[in-house]
Amino acid sequence: MRHVTAKFVPCLLTAEQKDDRMSVCTDLCDRAQNDSNFMSSVITGDECWFYGYDPETKQMSSQWKTASSPRPKKVQQVKSNVKTMLIAFFNIDRLVHHEYVPRGQTVNKEFYKTVLQRLRDAVRRHRPEKWCSGNRILHHDNAPAHRAVTTNEFLAKHNILSLQHSPYSPDLAPCDFFLFPQLKKQ
Repeated sequence: MRHVTAKFVPCLLTAEQKDDRMSVCTDLCDRAQNDSNFMSSVITGDECWFYGYDPETKQMSSQWKTASSPRPKKVQQVKSNVKTMLIAFFNIDRLVHHEYVPRGQTVNKEFYKTVLQRLRDAVRRHRPEKWCSGNRILHHDNAPAHRAVTTNEFLAKHNILSLQHSPYSPDLAPCDFFLFPQLKKQ
């Protein structure tokens, strides 16, 4: 007999949630295979907190030392109180729109609706070919402001399709993998 620790998972999914994730992923794969313009029509967005000081990771603070040299010391530092939230939208080509949430503002359904209005204006100004074709698909996660009735009414009113995002599926949010970690390194 041996001592084994439990594996950490963000959420234990039910069989129904697993089936839902599978159907959403197969639908996305089918759409990408059947429509050559599918990936270029998707605009994805996400939010992330940025602190005035982000502590460096263990990898960032590593150094090359000889066997006889003393181990480097590092003082633990706390995150600063200065923080802001960045909302970024991008497509296959580049960043389409970004904005910082004003201090004291929460990202609720009314605020997110105004962000979507500014995103729509940015697409009209900077990507007129996508604006004229009307071929825009929005992908965002399942945050409460993204699922709100007023948000869905705004998207329907302006004929903006929205990709389904399965619950507890961070693997479908590309911002979390390549954009935000790169920004936090600086």
